Amino acid sequence: MMKDQLILGIETSCDETAVAIIKNGREIAANVVASQIDSHKRFGGVVPEIASRHHVEQMTIVMEEALNRADVTMADIDAIAVTEGPGLVGALLIGVNAAKALAFANQKPLVPVHHIAGHIYANRLVTEFTFPLLALVVSGGHTELVYMKEHGHFEVIGETRDDAAGEAYDKVARTLNMPYPGGPHIDRLAHEGTPAIDLPRAWLEEGSYDFSFSGLKSAVINTVHNAEQRGETIAPEDLAASFQASVVEVLVTKAKRAVEQYGVKQLLVAGGVAANKGLREALELTFSDQSDVELVIPPLALCTDNAAMIAAAGSVMFEKGIRADLTLNANPGLDIEIFN
Repeated sequence: MMKDQLILGIETSCDETAVAIIKNGREIAANVVASQIDSHKRFGGVVPEIASRHHVEQMTIVMEEALNRADVTMADIDAIAVTEGPGLVGALLIGVNAAKALAFANQKPLVPVHHIAGHIYANRLVTEFTFPLLALVVSGGHTELVYMKEHGHFEVIGETRDDAAGEAYDKVARTLNMPYPGGPHIDRLAHEGTPAIDLPRAWLEEGSYDFSFSGLKSAVINTVHNAEQRGETIAPEDLAASFQASVVEVLVTKAKRAVEQYGVKQLLVAGGVAANKGLREALELTFSDQSDVELVIPPLALCTDNAAMIAAAGSVMFEKGIRADLTLNANPGLDIEIFN
């Protein structure tokens, strides 16, 4: 009888301290996340120095909790997977150094993982991948379309040129005096309103799969300021609905066109904004009649940053023979295509 493969994953790229243990690449044995939202929301966003200090405080506690929940010891672990980048450099350093210490002390292989690859592989904890596939990555710092012809191969066919979708959500939420993180508040408010306000859609050049949400964000801010100067009141729910309609239309339209052009068998949705109800509904409606393309959207707990996704991606990298030594460093600008 073959021994189960156990990968321990560590994720500290932003403001969640997370450790998880994944069995055979697809089964969650433990997934522990310590959130810092309460510490950052009074500042309206993540403060890097505070995030790093919290990671230091929480790392050992979260790691011990993950081992306890999985009912394993470090002797049972086959490899340590850790987010190398991208992310906040100080936050990344805490996870990378914890992983190196753990790997050295226990003589375990060290596997570097790209944060976005992790978000993509969160979907493998839902269903097995069928290649070729396309991943729509939508998060606070990234909006990308990634083509995969096989495990561990990533080809970015479209990416944001300025604000990512999640970043635009947070900035619009701030304009409407909503707390951080703003995305869930905008999504909730949008379902109470009507998209009656004409806002731009940035399609860019013909055939382009790139994204741009900076102009949309500015249009929302200008709409609010112009109304204030005229002494008019705009229903915030209608503004939220109009903003969300613009974002969702661009994301879904470009994803659908890419799915058709590349002839993929699956469309995976990944990243924090994958939790957005409006986006999920639009994608499900668009792909409901496409029986030759499987739409895969992870549960809400696997959309936001977590270590299960890092361990899931790390399992594939481990099997492909990707290793790091103890010179591994945080890389806040890490390119996902470097792993191909």
